[in-house]
Amino acid sequence: MSKDRLVDWLGKTSLFGTLDPEERRTVALEMREVQFAPGQIVFGRGDPGREIYFVAEGRVRLSVLTAEGRELSFAHAEPGQIFGEIAVLDGGVRTADATAVSKVVAHSLSKSALMRLVETSTRVREAVVRFLCQRVREADQQLEGIALYPIEARLARFFLAAARQKPEAKSMKRVTLDMAISQSELALLIGASRPKVNAALALLQDSGAIERNDKTIICNIEELENLAGTA
Repeated sequence: MSKDRLVDWLGKTSLFGTLDPEERRTVALEMREVQFAPGQIVFGRGDPGREIYFVAEGRVRLSVLTAEGRELSFAHAEPGQIFGEIAVLDGGVRTADATAVSKVVAHSLSKSALMRLVETSTRVREAVVRFLCQRVREADQQLEGIALYPIEARLARFFLAAARQKPEAKSMKRVTLDMAISQSELALLIGASRPKVNAALALLQDSGAIERNDKTIICNIEELENLAGTA
């Protein structure tokens, strides 16, 4: 990815989106491209936080292991998204494992470079605060969904969240998502078993909330909102 394109992409992120083009270029020039093969560990829980990552291609699973050895996946980082920021910003260790679900091309920003930006730019500091607050809200909503809603509502909320990240979601009633992940991955993300996710997908499709193709999901925003309880 060229630096010019990276500057444009950074402008669409919640962390760097409020910066002007020259400020984003300063960030982009500090970044280096890294690649990971499917199944490769990007970092492990307990590792020191040395950099944050911006995903250009592919998908990264963020998960933790329970004491019983069960993997709990709480998020996927997709193209255009940033992950790995918590340990970098608070100086602690990684709180989760990050694993490449597919081939991943990302751009990393070192802790030292990010902290220089935070120390020298008020706008970067404000952007970091907003970004972290957004992360807290997302975590609260995910916990609420798992605790209070049936699986089909959780799944509807998952698709809605993904669809609303698309620019066309503001003006269109139907949004197409690239969902090249397995039902097992979906099950990890919403805290359910694979058979129950399969049944919930069928329910969403029968209700007209989604249409499933080979590697895409076409979302009917209004119907998903009804099922998610957010209409």
